[in-house]
Amino acid sequence: MRALILVGGYGTRLRPLTLSCPKPLVEFANKPMIIHQIEALKSAGCTEVVLAINYQPEVMMGFIEEWQEKLGVKIVCSQEKEPMGTAGPLALARETLDDGKGTPFFVLNSDVICDYPLKDMLDFHKARGAEATILVTKVDDPTKYGVVVMDEYGQVQRFVEKPKEFVGDKINAGIYVCSPSILKRIELRPTSIEREVFPHVAADNMLYAYTLNGYWMDVGQPKDYLKGLHLYLDSMAIRQSSLLAHGPGISGNVLVDPTAKIGEGCLIGPDVSISAGCVIGNGVRLSHCVIMRGVQIKDHTKVDLSIIGWDSRVGAWSRLENHCVLGEDVQCKDELYLNGAVVLPHKEIKDSVPAPAIIL
Repeated sequence: MRALILVGGYGTRLRPLTLSCPKPLVEFANKPMIIHQIEALKSAGCTEVVLAINYQPEVMMGFIEEWQEKLGVKIVCSQEKEPMGTAGPLALARETLDDGKGTPFFVLNSDVICDYPLKDMLDFHKARGAEATILVTKVDDPTKYGVVVMDEYGQVQRFVEKPKEFVGDKINAGIYVCSPSILKRIELRPTSIEREVFPHVAADNMLYAYTLNGYWMDVGQPKDYLKGLHLYLDSMAIRQSSLLAHGPGISGNVLVDPTAKIGEGCLIGPDVSISAGCVIGNGVRLSHCVIMRGVQIKDHTKVDLSIIGWDSRVGAWSRLENHCVLGEDVQCKDELYLNGAVVLPHKEIKDSVPAPAIIL
């Protein structure tokens, strides 16, 4: 089986992290976001994954060289000369996706994190003889989203954008199974699969929706990224994963890379990931935060609801909270208070930031 991942564009919502690398390569739970998806695709029987990219292709090629062998999956790039939307990339990769035997293929948006019920979704798709199957997830407030209206068998009847009245509570979760016949509907031009292709498939009674039972999150912006980490670690705890940290000073769900060093008297958690090569000083308090590769946090500092980018250094007796995001290689002096500070890469912070601000 084959799959196409819509790697897409500039990742502006996740800046300043995406100023250093493409969004799919930003770490999530201590490995690049896209690795979670490729591992799930491999488990579902995929042997070849196409990455549809139009931003920093040379970085993605380096990623492929590093990970293809580790994962045991063939990874190829389909480079767009202009942004092709969510359907154009399928036309561009038509020859790879259609094996000539009618085998379905997966399409994934790169910033979706969930339990990836890909095998069950594929079985559902085949059993219904569908041309396309959309993964849908239940939301509490459907008025913020485009709602997928379907019957009790999962056949999609229509789409309603931000409904004023209740028509359903299932939304598109950004993961699809498609049969090769759908490629005949897609022209080689920038186009949207959700707006320009799926409504026609639904009109022919060939579009179905499979409901996701577990967690789901689009982690394309910092607040949702942190919420996604909470859901992901919670899922690991439910599965009783041996990768979760335990021991004195660990509170709740925490993921710590074996190469990270943590000082004495620290309180870590809940909902924290600490990546490779990090050095955490004595008496540090970390909660609801992401500490990326190579970060140093000095003694008696508190970090809450924040993301600390690669190779950054946070001084002693400091406090970071309220969705601070430090880009790569940010150097913070001792005894600073950062409240909602968004700091671009390679900056030195010498003064406190008492109110949310972007530090250029």
